[in-house]
Amino acid sequence: MKQTNAIVIVGGGLAGLTAAIHLTKAGLDVLLIEKNEYPKHKVCGEYISNEVIPYFNWLGIDILKYKPMIIDKLQFSTANGSLINCELPLGGFGISRYLLDAILYKKAIANGCKIIQDTVESCTFLENEFTITTSKNTIFKSEIVLGAFGKRANIDVNLNRDFIQKKSNWLAVKAHYSGDFPDDLVGLHNFNGGYCGVSKVENNSINICYLADYNTFKKYKNIQDYQDKNIMLNPHLKKIFLNSTLLFEKPLTISQISFEKKKIVDNHILMIGDTAGLIHPLCGNGMAMAIHSAKIASELIIDFYKSKTTSRSFLEKEYKKSWNTNFKQRLKMGRFLATILQKQKLANVLLRILIVFPFLLPIIIKSTHGKPILIQK
Repeated sequence: MKQTNAIVIVGGGLAGLTAAIHLTKAGLDVLLIEKNEYPKHKVCGEYISNEVIPYFNWLGIDILKYKPMIIDKLQFSTANGSLINCELPLGGFGISRYLLDAILYKKAIANGCKIIQDTVESCTFLENEFTITTSKNTIFKSEIVLGAFGKRANIDVNLNRDFIQKKSNWLAVKAHYSGDFPDDLVGLHNFNGGYCGVSKVENNSINICYLADYNTFKKYKNIQDYQDKNIMLNPHLKKIFLNSTLLFEKPLTISQISFEKKKIVDNHILMIGDTAGLIHPLCGNGMAMAIHSAKIASELIIDFYKSKTTSRSFLEKEYKKSWNTNFKQRLKMGRFLATILQKQKLANVLLRILIVFPFLLPIIIKSTHGKPILIQK
């Protein structure tokens, strides 16, 4: 079975769905292939910077009507419990991926995007055309492909991407809890071997999501043992966990999370979201970056079809340029901060500096975030 579509998006997370909505809004023919059903809980910090709101409004998504938690305060602690608080410069909101992905999915469908549940096995480029083969033996032909298949996927192996060859020691754990936690606060708490984000999402649920170095994690029997004997050595995390009740049957986990540099365009596929580059969760801006990267790619593709660009090579060059302009320095800052926080002595020095010079923390936050995402008129 063969089908031909102008644009195929591989992966239907934040970036993939946002691109589908944007491109179909412009009247383009779009097929999105996603392996999972909607809606689905995912390992994610579930905090989004307010920078996305103007863009969501333009897409026809009034996110505030879904009553996300409005968040404008940050609390940061080192592993020994030293604490600092500040106002978030731009602020943001807490919303679960279960709800947000469902909202974007319904909007993409309403816009006329074709969405199928299947797994892409391979994607090859020959004579200015892509051939996409799925696990159900369906073959799609396409002029443009967007890669939105997340942090790590089998197709990365098929494409022989550089980062997939390197082992990564990071794993992430996430669950929702009931309990007492401020509605307007996002907590970022360091512990030996990682750091944990805590904030509320809709329906008064508390999202607790942490990133851990496998070398520290493997010393313990299981997740509960790791939390009890390692994470809860941070007194703030101990208080949160002891006063919260797990709402999931069990926490969600993902492993082999890579923060290595990735090719933004690989085999002529325009990579968006985590597929193009992953910022450390401690920066709290991964979701906004995924959404913004979809906007950048969509605008350039629309220009491509309007003949404002003359070739595929120009499209790819402009996408790389724009992506780097918006995200390269943020990713570099994220890697730098993660390196500091992994070393307890350095983390304590950083906190002491921030206590003496509190104006520096909002500056650091701004360096990992963007300005409100505006639309080209």
